[in-house]
Amino acid sequence: ELPGFYYDPEKNRYFRLLPGHNNHNPLTQNSIQHKAMECKRLRLLEEEEKQKKTTRAGLNSSVLLQKRQLGLLSSTSYCRLVHELKVNCMQRRKIEIHSPDSSVAGTNNFKIIVADVACERIFTVNDVEHGGCKYGIINLSGLGKESLTVEMYDNLYFTNRKVNSVCWASLTHPDSHFSLTHFSKLCLMGIAETPGCASLLPASLFSSTNPGDRPGMLCSFKISTAWSCAWCLNPQADNCFSTGLTRRVLVTNVVTGHRQTFGTSSDVLAQQFATQTPVLYNGCRSGEIFSIDVRQRNRKGQSWKATRLFHGSAVTSIHLMEAEHYLMAADMAGKIKLWDLRTAKCVKQYKGHHNEYALLPLHVNEEEGLLIAVGQDCYTRIWSLQDARLLRTIPSPHPSSKDAIPSVVFSSRLGGSRGVPGLLMAVKQDLYHFSYN
Repeated sequence: ELPGFYYDPEKNRYFRLLPGHNNHNPLTQNSIQHKAMECKRLRLLEEEEKQKKTTRAGLNSSVLLQKRQLGLLSSTSYCRLVHELKVNCMQRRKIEIHSPDSSVAGTNNFKIIVADVACERIFTVNDVEHGGCKYGIINLSGLGKESLTVEMYDNLYFTNRKVNSVCWASLTHPDSHFSLTHFSKLCLMGIAETPGCASLLPASLFSSTNPGDRPGMLCSFKISTAWSCAWCLNPQADNCFSTGLTRRVLVTNVVTGHRQTFGTSSDVLAQQFATQTPVLYNGCRSGEIFSIDVRQRNRKGQSWKATRLFHGSAVTSIHLMEAEHYLMAADMAGKIKLWDLRTAKCVKQYKGHHNEYALLPLHVNEEEGLLIAVGQDCYTRIWSLQDARLLRTIPSPHPSSKDAIPSVVFSSRLGGSRGVPGLLMAVKQDLYHFSYN
């Protein structure tokens, strides 16, 4: 690299970099990198359409089945290779979004999509032009019928609010798709002392019946700047949710209003409750991951942190595995690690993820043995949980930018027990389905 110059591989020569403040069409290092990334994205999209994906040599279903029958492949290796084959054969299909209100559908960019436990419905957060957010629910029952039905509820009661975290919650039933929607948000003004709130929105708000009853059904808890939230489904801490705040953790009982506060040395950016025990796992900006047993009382001078793990950068997402012996965590350095909670050691690392400063979630599907994460470069990457191999990198259908990072949901039963398997990707105003079968 020569200072003040850049190399053009097409013309095989150097060109001078122009200053960006006094030229109409300047050539800067950022614009050159963006152009190179866009060329790479378009090339990958073209390869996707031509089905020229990088797979293992000789990987096809008939060969795998033959090797399995001959005893050349163990059942574990066979299942892993079959899922790798399925991942590489997924094809993108754009989904048509319908809405009772024609002015709602397709007018605002998707920011967050979160599926319930049964993957029958998806809660959506959409950006609004004037700076706020509005919320909706996507019904996945029509996915097998070449379309989706979307019922959007415009945000009339919370204006100029930024949503930081969303999770499904339940007050009456252990399965979250019968439940309320709990999300944490704070004001857009960017002032740390501006009060935010954690709100419970009943799913019935998103139906067109009884619009006059809607304001009375909202439940809101005023809190300070909130970064994350999590709902507890363990019966020993029933009807409780947690919010990760600036240098503290707040556990609230929505029925009694009782609150527990646990002080921390850093902002809590990611949270998840265990289901077998009332233990809350927290990921901090300092890179620390620790657990809290919410049954104990927080007393001065008492050490209440249990399991403690450490990343080299801010932890942006954590996921507790089903057996609750392992924890997956991602940080702002782009590292994804699988931790053994019994030994407090990292047992696997999943390479290729890209992140610098964004709060990006992890998606783990243990049934299919897959890990899915969307990077800040707008690429969706899929790894094998067993051997940490990167199975596929999916380019975004839209040009890469800070406001066009895809939000995804993966399930083997999209739409319920009789649903279709696949990956849903929301980018800008569009929704895509990658069939996985």
